[in-house]
Amino acid sequence: MMQYISGGRWGAAIRRPLEAGASNVPLMALFFIPVALGMHELYPWADPAKVAASHVLTMRAPYLNPTMAVGRAVLFFGIWSFTANRLVAWSRQSDSQGWTKEIAGKIAVLSHMGVIAWVISMSLFAIDWAMTLEEAWFSHIYGLMFTGAQILTALMLAVQVSARIADHRPVSSILSPSRFYDLGKLMLAFTMVWTYFQLSQFLIMWGANLPEEVEWYLTRNMNGWDKYTLFLFLFHFVVPFALLLSRKRKKKPMQIAAVAAWMCFMRYVDIYWWITPEFSKSLWVHPLHLATMLGIGGVWMWRYVGTLQSHPILAVHEPVIASELEHA
Repeated sequence: MMQYISGGRWGAAIRRPLEAGASNVPLMALFFIPVALGMHELYPWADPAKVAASHVLTMRAPYLNPTMAVGRAVLFFGIWSFTANRLVAWSRQSDSQGWTKEIAGKIAVLSHMGVIAWVISMSLFAIDWAMTLEEAWFSHIYGLMFTGAQILTALMLAVQVSARIADHRPVSSILSPSRFYDLGKLMLAFTMVWTYFQLSQFLIMWGANLPEEVEWYLTRNMNGWDKYTLFLFLFHFVVPFALLLSRKRKKKPMQIAAVAAWMCFMRYVDIYWWITPEFSKSLWVHPLHLATMLGIGGVWMWRYVGTLQSHPILAVHEPVIASELEHA
């Protein structure tokens, strides 16, 4: 949707890898069901005894309760699934009918509305199902942190896929070194956006020094989590930032793909840092953490690859791609 709105050439080259990821939204709705079923074991606001004993949870109860939270989740997954389905369907329709004004118009309208709906709904979803693991802690920027991180993850995956097909014709005429240079600049930009959001939240809360706010960071800066936090800062920002400053590296598909692969791993490290300290005040690693990620990720990737293989890897009638193929 961002690329449809901006019209950037960078997005046309990676559209089909992005569409394949968007097609998996209904699958993630299925994976969410165990979280909804087990909410009483995970969330303080889902336990009536804890709500009754907490003034904070009692005040939040009209909004934050199992019925309302699940209802919002169903609504959000419905919005995301519908938006993804329509955008992907219209894009693939252009393969047979060409990039008509009707298709372009429908995509433009839905993309403008969809970006707004996605930012709002994903922010609320992140607050419902991630931020509220902590009983009293809150952050006004938490939703933006979550959405910004999603953009970064999607971009990294698309870069890896694109790098592995960049040597094949006619894809090579679209995924040129200059196109990877553009993608590398976007990777650098969103890495800095992630750091900006994280640092903004940290500085504001640490400076205010309010007990209900700094507790979240105190937990992540002691008992082994402090080393984990340092690792996250160094290898999610400092090292990728340094690597992505190189103009030559950004023009080499496999080198930029290697950075993207590392960043995908660091996205898992980041999510682990957000969630796990709420269940253990000391650094805690369990084999099931990795097994769950590999299990869900394996199913997701199996369907992702299948979707990629079942449709043309380029939207050949899309104006940007059509013009570049014509002059290739």
